Amino acid sequence: MSKFGKKKKEVPAVNTAALPDIVFMLLFFFMVSTTMRETSLLIKKPKLPSATEVKKLEHKSLVSTIYVGKAVNPSEGTGDKIQLNDKISTVNDIVNFIYSERDKHDADEQKAMVTSIKADMKTNVGTISDIKDELQSINALKISYSSSSGDVANNFK
Repeated sequence: MSKFGKKKKEVPAVNTAALPDIVFMLLFFFMVSTTMRETSLLIKKPKLPSATEVKKLEHKSLVSTIYVGKAVNPSEGTGDKIQLNDKISTVNDIVNFIYSERDKHDADEQKAMVTSIKADMKTNVGTISDIKDELQSINALKISYSSSSGDVANNFK
């Protein structure tokens, strides 16, 4: 027998001293990088039509969004409703909405502004046409139609 016995090597414990620092760094990162929704939807979340050719908008700060669909609150009535910012509006309010959005930016940015229409698949074409006519009357000709990417043929099932 030997005078010295073999000692078992134990795995050292994981050092958790830096764990709170890592957790707070991640928390801070997500708090800074997350954007909150600016408007709350008063219409049912639109089921966007799908498209085969989609392009992402570059400068989201220069986008004015018009939501079109059925109202969440049944007291608003039936038919297509238009939401501008945080209220249900009419087609006649679109001109003032676009002018107020333009006033938020300087002259160089106003030329690059885009109006995005997020309309439900089952929205009446007449409503979209009325919106386009109002936008045309104030020379807001850059219009984007929001869609989901996917096969166009699946929309008609």
